[in-house]
Amino acid sequence: MTNPTPSTAPALYDVSTRTDLVDWGVQSDAVEGVSHSSGRLLFKGPNNSPETGLWVCTPGRWRLSIPRDELCHFVSGRATYVEDNGEVIEVKPNTLVLFPAGWTGECHVQETIRNLYMLA
Repeated sequence: MTNPTPSTAPALYDVSTRTDLVDWGVQSDAVEGVSHSSGRLLFKGPNNSPETGLWVCTPGRWRLSIPRDELCHFVSGRATYVEDNGEVIEVKPNTLVLFPAGWTGECHVQETIRNLYMLA
């Protein structure tokens, strides 16, 4: 859906059900399975900061390292993030997580996740 009224503020509508997603490819650093990503970019500032949008990812498990502070609002799906220090973050619908820059570990998506994100 497009913005029903003209606005200078970027907006995405129907984020819970939106299907006009762009293919972002296979998650790199796979540990198990083949997770596939897609999404919609809402805004990207100078030098890619800030960046915000909608990200969807299918089941699988992979290593990740967060390069910048990343705020994630999960609107659907289930996943487990395990930091290298052993900390476990269980993600389900309506979970909000701030991953600080430098966070490293694994992500294991059990049910396709849908996430509104902002990288600072």
